[in-house]
Amino acid sequence: MDSSLNSKPENRSATPPLEDNESMEESSHNGEAAISSALETAGDGDSSQPPTISSKLLRMLEAATNWRPALVKMQNGEEVFDENVGAVSEAPRTKRQIQYPEQTREFDSRLTKTGRRSLSHSISHSSTDSNSSGGSDAENPEDEVSPRDMQQINSKGNMDFCIKNIKLADFGRREIELAEDEMTALMALRKAAQGEKPLAAAKIVGCTHVTAQTAVLFETLKVLGAQCRWAACNIYSTQDEVAAALAEQDFPVFAWKGESEDDFWWCIDRCVNVEGWEPNMILDDGGDMTHWIYKKYPHLFKKVKGIVEESITGIHRLHQLSKAGKLCVPAINVNDSVTKQKFDNLYCCRESILDSLKKTTDIMFGGKQVAICGYGEVGKGCSAALKAMGSVVYVTEIDPICALQACMDGFRLAKLGDVVRHVDMVITCTGNKNVVVREHMDLMKNGCVVCNMGRSNTEIDVNSLQTPELVWQHVRAQVDHIIWPDGKRIVLLAEGRVLNLSSSTVPIYVLSITATTQALALIELFNAPEGRYKQDVYLLPKKLDEYVASLHLQTFDAHLTELTDEQAKYMGLSKYGPFKPSYYRY
Repeated sequence: MDSSLNSKPENRSATPPLEDNESMEESSHNGEAAISSALETAGDGDSSQPPTISSKLLRMLEAATNWRPALVKMQNGEEVFDENVGAVSEAPRTKRQIQYPEQTREFDSRLTKTGRRSLSHSISHSSTDSNSSGGSDAENPEDEVSPRDMQQINSKGNMDFCIKNIKLADFGRREIELAEDEMTALMALRKAAQGEKPLAAAKIVGCTHVTAQTAVLFETLKVLGAQCRWAACNIYSTQDEVAAALAEQDFPVFAWKGESEDDFWWCIDRCVNVEGWEPNMILDDGGDMTHWIYKKYPHLFKKVKGIVEESITGIHRLHQLSKAGKLCVPAINVNDSVTKQKFDNLYCCRESILDSLKKTTDIMFGGKQVAICGYGEVGKGCSAALKAMGSVVYVTEIDPICALQACMDGFRLAKLGDVVRHVDMVITCTGNKNVVVREHMDLMKNGCVVCNMGRSNTEIDVNSLQTPELVWQHVRAQVDHIIWPDGKRIVLLAEGRVLNLSSSTVPIYVLSITATTQALALIELFNAPEGRYKQDVYLLPKKLDEYVASLHLQTFDAHLTELTDEQAKYMGLSKYGPFKPSYYRY
């Protein structure tokens, strides 16, 4: 028997050590934990007014698109937007707290010397090892030297980075340039910054995916005046050629595809632990950078003006800190912005699920029976895509409202245990833990594909498959066959991690929307006068959500209808928005 049949992946959970009495709960380093954040809702009795937008941000928005709010007022000696006149006010802070289940895990042996082996070299290479053609063309698959053990230098003599291979820089630059063509809103912000740099003196430390799309964001922040240092929030999603392109431009980036546990935290530490440089802003995806500073360098929070977080995991962590009275800086919750929820979660997943499944399994969708666990925005997108390809889709749900939506959309609502024997594919989209467990997988038919599109790498109980009676057979990048004693096998994708980020790419245009929202949040927090934001978790004012959407409408040569004065008065709105109250469900 081939020796590869007996190899099983190591347990790669990478949550940092936490004391038992810490109020902040653990989460995987992918930023994919099984938690829901507290959401702003109607009728919660919060009468607090939303924070006004800083004058510097207003001037920048005007320069970008000639956009100008009709209603302004003076506050603290500066001109600011007043979105409360003629509109339904929204509460800026997500105040309602949801109780989360306790999780217990041991973290004492995370940072071990043995963990430094690069995961990307522990498996066979294929054309899908890189998220782009550039990296796979240029990489040497036989090179098993860890980037941490290599001395690399760019053409300018700079060594303040750690990546896979600096020679890939030309490939990465081409990909970044392609991404710029689709990310028109960020390019508009760059143009607007020619006259005024709203992030001058900002020192941003970030932990997000390192891809061509986020590189456009990184470089935009630099044009806006910021100094940045960056690490990856996911061990699989880094595009090595893009990291090389950033390093070639003297951008301190510490990331490569296939990091180990130890590599992951080492990279984050290299971003933060720098002599003579201290961050004053944090941009996070999953909360790992915030957590690392909180645990290892809490004194740095004295200079940090704010945190911008885009994942449900990171928002949960921030709410836990806030609840415990330990959140010492204001934070903006980008994850629950409409432009993030509806476009990144729904439309992005609707397209990327098909691409990811094709790249990993070459499967045909027509006639396949698919069970999709969860009918939130991600589940809606995945269900619509597979239904359009001719698949028979079953949906599992705990929420009766989402369940009713699934039924009205033409899907069969069922319990996973009732359909798992005959489905060809199971896709998790819940953000919860142990949604698919060993008992389910024991019942699956031969060849069933199992994968995760949710925010958590705990949705599929992969640990339960690491037992002596089961054989792991690696097939290609992000594809493993798990073989039962009777010869039955299931196809596990990306070891249960988020599939589209591990195995494919996501649409540039959708990421442009999220990246623009992040940039505006950073500008707002950094320029806000002292006292405007308390030590709490905030949502961006809806007007900024609308502004981000309007920037992207230009791509379609779309033309908005403008209210007449009479119509605006009748509706009780400003002609320039915001057009919906905070509780509106888009």
